[in-house]
Amino acid sequence: MKMGAERMCMPSPSVEQFADAVKQTVFANKRWVPPPGKGSLYIRPLLMGSGSNLGLGPGLEYTFLIFASPVGNNYHKGRAALNLYVEHKIHRATPGGTGGVKSVTNYSPVYQTQQQARAKGFSDVLFLDSATGKNIEEIVAANIFIRKGNVISTPTLKHGTILPGVTRKSIIDIALDFGYQVEERVIPVEDLLAADEAFCTGTAVVVNPIGAVTYQDKRVEYKTGGALCEKLYETLTGIQTGRLQDKKGWTLEVN
Repeated sequence: MKMGAERMCMPSPSVEQFADAVKQTVFANKRWVPPPGKGSLYIRPLLMGSGSNLGLGPGLEYTFLIFASPVGNNYHKGRAALNLYVEHKIHRATPGGTGGVKSVTNYSPVYQTQQQARAKGFSDVLFLDSATGKNIEEIVAANIFIRKGNVISTPTLKHGTILPGVTRKSIIDIALDFGYQVEERVIPVEDLLAADEAFCTGTAVVVNPIGAVTYQDKRVEYKTGGALCEKLYETLTGIQTGRLQDKKGWTLEVN
């Protein structure tokens, strides 16, 4: 949030204020936490302008708030493998823009494309880079990974067009612990089509397999049963729910 706020000329809460607000929200809504294995309490912090100024420019006042809502395990249609459409005309982000921060500007411009893809039977949309139109970048609300042999690749953050999601970072760390080589690099769409496996990560989807991608007139399907994706999902959710020991200091108990 701090990084995004700086880019959008907004003040932001300190780390201590942020963590305390999350804990207070969870504690106040503990009755809405689903039973183990039945779902989770989805938490969404939000920072928005709330001042009375009408002029073009940063707000005079801002409000920091946190939404909380119980979600079942069927959120985003459960863990069904995604059927992605690779969009090659419309772009989600541009170098120098706000594609690398958590801002509404990353979502509203792509809803029309997403709706059109879903009307054709696709689950979601994968966007290519705007500079060349040849490299994969991000799904509407998730980061993407591909695996070829023992090498896992995910689009690089260096161009400022990819969100540095915390689930993305967590999966990179877990994959390294599993002994995989992880690369953050420019990924041509051809590498996606030639991959052994593909999956996406995000706060809501956690780790979700990709079953197929369609790029122009070419459709490629991936084997999802018994794939690495499932192992990553079980490990991350195991740490989150306490089934597995948290050796990385990622979790915080609220009581």
